[in-house]
Amino acid sequence: MDILIEGLTKNYGFQKAVDDISFKVNTGEILGFLGPNGAGKTTTMKMIMGYLDIDEGDIQVGGRSVKGGERDNSTFGYLPEHNPLYLDMPVIDYLEFCAALQKVPKDKIDHQIKRMVKLCGLDEEKHKKIGELSKGYRQRVGLAQAMIHDPKVLILDEPTTGLDPNQIVEIRELIKQLGKEKTVILSTHILPEVEATCDRILIINKGKIVADGTADTLRKQAQGQQVLQVRIEAPGADMVYEALQQLSTVNQVDVLDRDALRFEIQSVGDRKSNAHIFNLCVNNGWILTEMIPFETKLEDIFREVTLN
Repeated sequence: MDILIEGLTKNYGFQKAVDDISFKVNTGEILGFLGPNGAGKTTTMKMIMGYLDIDEGDIQVGGRSVKGGERDNSTFGYLPEHNPLYLDMPVIDYLEFCAALQKVPKDKIDHQIKRMVKLCGLDEEKHKKIGELSKGYRQRVGLAQAMIHDPKVLILDEPTTGLDPNQIVEIRELIKQLGKEKTVILSTHILPEVEATCDRILIINKGKIVADGTADTLRKQAQGQQVLQVRIEAPGADMVYEALQQLSTVNQVDVLDRDALRFEIQSVGDRKSNAHIFNLCVNNGWILTEMIPFETKLEDIFREVTLN
């Protein structure tokens, strides 16, 4: 189910928590929704679900506006950052309770519970009380309750917070599996998690969208010019340095290690220097032992667009 947001604005007194933002999330897409604390992420997600009124703009979910209409809870599954669970309840009883709250037909509740237990890997823990589970399994229970009514849209706020590396991988794979058939908005501060899980990244800062695209697209936009680190076996660093400087695609050469003949090379504009460097080495009988493209990290992009 597609989500279309147009000119969305939310004010708290004199502060604009969300300031005239527009974007679309397509069915089968996992959107990583990023931003510093207080950037407007949670406010936006709550307006999408209809928990908060919209001051200006509109949100359409599956072609229907959520503004001024009765909220359809069955459309959304929500896992908040602080997973609200009843620790004294066994997993099965809790999921049955959630299914009833979400108005799952009585004759389908047992089927849905079995489906969620299998999908979320809870079979061995299903008869335990939630308070006896590890945090990883509690997150699985949280995901199961968010999906017990088979919603078309999943909104997950910090779904892997506090999990160990193995648990993070398991939850990540589960989210990727779910994203094949649902619309997923995932908010997190764990940037490598976004890159490993999400199809697209949207960064919000001070209520405004400051970046939108795939991880590769955002890197290219932030990086601009190509940067390569190379290591060349040759008679001397000065000779190689001068030859590299003469290449038509090269803008700047820096010596990283004179003894090891390691250089950092910045290309001109949007041109690439890989083939020119390779041919230079072949023509001079030098051995090119290393050529590594410099990759802008997602953390660097996040800091660049949010520190202002």
